[in-house]
Amino acid sequence: MHMNCRTVLALAVGSALLASGCTGTAGTSKGADAEAPDDPAEVTGTITVLTHRTDLVQDGTMKKYAAEFNETYPKVRVEFDGITDYEGEVKIRMNTENYGDVLMIPGVIEKKDYPRFFASLGSQAERSRKYRFTDYTTVEGKVYGQSPLGAVPGFVYNKKVWREAGVTEWPKTPSEFLAALKRIKSRTDAVPYYTNFKDMWPLTQWTQVNGSVSCDEQATTKLAEGDPWAEGADLRTADTLLYDIVRQGLVEKDPTTTNWEASKPKLAKGEIATMWLGSWAVIQMRGAAKQAGANPGDIGFMPFPAQKNGTFCAVALPDYNQAVNIHSEHKAAARAWIDWFTDKSGYAADNLTLSPLKSAPLPDVLKPYEEAGVRILDLDDTRGAEVKTIDNQSEVGINKPDYRQDLVDLARGATKGGLDDFLDGLAKKWTGTQRSLGS
Repeated sequence: MHMNCRTVLALAVGSALLASGCTGTAGTSKGADAEAPDDPAEVTGTITVLTHRTDLVQDGTMKKYAAEFNETYPKVRVEFDGITDYEGEVKIRMNTENYGDVLMIPGVIEKKDYPRFFASLGSQAERSRKYRFTDYTTVEGKVYGQSPLGAVPGFVYNKKVWREAGVTEWPKTPSEFLAALKRIKSRTDAVPYYTNFKDMWPLTQWTQVNGSVSCDEQATTKLAEGDPWAEGADLRTADTLLYDIVRQGLVEKDPTTTNWEASKPKLAKGEIATMWLGSWAVIQMRGAAKQAGANPGDIGFMPFPAQKNGTFCAVALPDYNQAVNIHSEHKAAARAWIDWFTDKSGYAADNLTLSPLKSAPLPDVLKPYEEAGVRILDLDDTRGAEVKTIDNQSEVGINKPDYRQDLVDLARGATKGGLDDFLDGLAKKWTGTQRSLGS
């Protein structure tokens, strides 16, 4: 591979954006704020919105949102650029100034670098009174992005299949969960658990167990300070369960042939029983059920099988955060889009997801959580940037699929070794990097 600025960006993690010399696109403090416009009628310009929701661009949903937006902001033209490989393509575009007017912040960009690429939306002190998730994009007291929706992790499952297997209550421990999957395997024709191994990104969802087992809003801080794979730690519990599910033959025959899009109707029809995803996935599975002539009401959602003092916990997490390109010539229009899309579009409700507005009720999909007394945690992300730095420099990749693909390969016998040695190896990389960074 020829290493040039583009390929360095394509491989970049965190501070590599700065260390590589690919600094041409970094913004300055001049014009670094995107202030909320006072008079919608005076806001003008054509803005390009980069989005990972290619499905909503293709089916015309985003165009409908833009038409509603134009009722308030008639002089702004909104164009959408739906990108399939969002992370891969956008981080390369950010080697130029041309990365849209509004974009979802790629995961590769370290938080400390947000002011170099994005315009401020205002102070955290002010925004946090109204919105969730502001600390995820705060640098030195200023907020640089806002997620239009939140999600809560959990198992999306086919309730009919689970009932047929004789399991009617949510498992409270990993061992109870494994026992339930075994009953599904022996009593039904469904695949008990589907890994989505080949599409890779669903495997990263397992990191969102962090906080659920310990029921601790400081779970991110503990990642910065401690060993995520210590005995009883959240990630060790999650990774051990995934390993055991695969090791005990409770998944599809060949994980290398999985297909995300095809998995939706299969779960809807009861050919697949369970997948670990997030509350955002429920509406997609229900939609697949309608298309397949199955019952959308069969799609259920359950928390990770662990309790603290008799209570299930789940974490509220932001989706991609929308931001204004610091180089945009139409910052007022871009800011208007973000504010309207967050506050007025109904996007979170349309997707049955958690609203970023603190005043909004829980979506219907989380009513079972509410009724069961599941505690929903807002994690403190003050040290989130530090965790990302440790993750990048250690090359563990808790938010990348590679190590869990390795874990699945180990569990299914495609590679040799033991679980303890595997997890201890991750821990050694992680804690060694902590020490080198002085964490």
